[in-house]
Amino acid sequence: MIFNYDVVVVGAGHAGCEAAAAAANLGAKTCLITMDMNKIAQMSCNPAIGGIAKGQIVREVDALGGYTGIVTDRCSLQFRMLNLSKGPAVWSPRAQCDRAKFIQTWREILENTPNLQIWQDQARELIVEGQEVKGVKTYYGAEFRAKCVIITAGTFLNGLMHIGRVKIPGGRCAEAASLELTESITKHGIRADRMKTGTPVRIDKRSVDFSLMEKQDGDHDFHQFSYLPTEDCAVSKHNELPCWICYTNTAVHDTLRAGLADSPLYNGQIQSIGPRYCPSIETKLHTFPDKDEHMLFLEPEGESTNEMYLNGFSSSLPLETQLTALRQIPAFRNLQIYRPGYAIEYDFFDPTQLTHSLESKVVKDLFFAGQVNGTTGYEEAAGQGVIAGINAAINCNSTLNNGEPFTLKRNEAYIGVLIDDLVTKGVDEPYRMFTSRAEYRILLRQDDADMRLTERSYQLGLAKEERYQLMKTKKEKIEAIANFVASFSLKPSLINPALETLGTTPLRHGCKLEELLGRPQINISNIAPHIEPFAKELDRIIGNDKRREEIIEAAEILIKYKGYIYREQQMADKMIRLENIKIQGKFDYLNMTQISIEARQKLQAIQPQTLAQASRIPGVSPSDINIMLVLMGR
Repeated sequence: MIFNYDVVVVGAGHAGCEAAAAAANLGAKTCLITMDMNKIAQMSCNPAIGGIAKGQIVREVDALGGYTGIVTDRCSLQFRMLNLSKGPAVWSPRAQCDRAKFIQTWREILENTPNLQIWQDQARELIVEGQEVKGVKTYYGAEFRAKCVIITAGTFLNGLMHIGRVKIPGGRCAEAASLELTESITKHGIRADRMKTGTPVRIDKRSVDFSLMEKQDGDHDFHQFSYLPTEDCAVSKHNELPCWICYTNTAVHDTLRAGLADSPLYNGQIQSIGPRYCPSIETKLHTFPDKDEHMLFLEPEGESTNEMYLNGFSSSLPLETQLTALRQIPAFRNLQIYRPGYAIEYDFFDPTQLTHSLESKVVKDLFFAGQVNGTTGYEEAAGQGVIAGINAAINCNSTLNNGEPFTLKRNEAYIGVLIDDLVTKGVDEPYRMFTSRAEYRILLRQDDADMRLTERSYQLGLAKEERYQLMKTKKEKIEAIANFVASFSLKPSLINPALETLGTTPLRHGCKLEELLGRPQINISNIAPHIEPFAKELDRIIGNDKRREEIIEAAEILIKYKGYIYREQQMADKMIRLENIKIQGKFDYLNMTQISIEARQKLQAIQPQTLAQASRIPGVSPSDINIMLVLMGR
């Protein structure tokens, strides 16, 4: 039987859900194909969203009109803002989530999204005619014809799980692998390779002695993921559950080392690339042989389950080795588990074969998003999913964005950094986002993602009117506060007693309130009660807006870091000039004898769209760029 759609999305993980929702919300008739409707947006590994730089991506997805932030807030068991002791450029939200509720909430959203249908089945073959995608065929014998197809198959493509010497085909625990789709894609000239990731043991909390562990509570403040008001996206504060900390010891390490001969990572069973930044416990022993202990986090899986996740103990060692080692930890001496940790190998596709819209350079109207592009993490997948979904909808309707691809620059979003890194540099290990990957991270803060992205999404038609108006009023109030403190003068005699109380140096002469707020000891909340005109002005500006703390925090960051933000924006503007120099199709790279052989080969393979992208390709030197500038002038 043949079904006709505008967009077909293969895989309902975090990339697939966001891609399908974005395409459908932009008016494209969309079908989301998944093996199991009860595992939509499954958290295959850690039941948490966010973290360093990852939290920023989720806030960007939310600002664009995506759903990961909304779902996270509705399912949150504990929320924390990481890195608060450092500058706001690296503040990163993170939430523990109820795994089952997360799936249920996402499914409810998708099932009630206009233009979107879910089909439970497995994609078997990609339909391509004349190097243009035309749809997919499934194992049930159905044929889904579509203008665009988005592949978001996660770890399922030829997935193979490892527990010691035991090998089980599968996309994740208790779920079948997709065994033919990779081959139906690569036969059209798209390159594939193998990667490896892993997940830890799942623990029965009834067998844990929590008195021997360190308790880790969440924050109790206004922060959340979504920019939508709390009544639409409420964190269940009364259901907050703690995480717990414990440590491995030398006895644990001795037991693990004794089992390394049966580790797939070290006996040659696994040959593919593993993650550098989320290593298995056996990799930690190999990399840090002198360390006597490693920190472990025991995290709740849900409000009504005894299952817990042991963060930091990812492993593919034999079941007996894992359990024996863990029981050497005092809190786990009577440990019972639900299942062991395992490693999984899976296919991915070389992302340098994609444009910045995540469309294939080889097969027209075919898009890839998520782990199939060599990334790791729900957040990176969600960010790619939104962009792929938007661009698939644009390919189906040329009136959207004037038919131009919707892309994000490196100074606009972490999503822009992520995609540019993938398509320009490729991957030689599972890609994980960090704040250090962004050269303009003070412009890409978690507090201002709505200011950066919501208007662009609103103009496109994805972000709704309510979200846009919320952003506009917030921006106006922030600017009003910033303008007031820049013009309001203080006299030493009136403010010095308060400054001494707050532990900062008294003024010798008058200054603007903006200057005073630059001090680390001073913030808007602790100084406003001592300056009556300022307190009244705050009340007038903010009024009854329930986002009072959010607005004050955002305004304060802009005030305190004004100079740094301005300087970084100038740097970004200089790079934008190179971004505006289009070079695609203007050079015969292989015959450019003026530049190095390596540069010729890399430029030929990547085919960069702009001079700025060319400058970021490994192997292309600044002198190569200068030569290209000269040639462009000619």
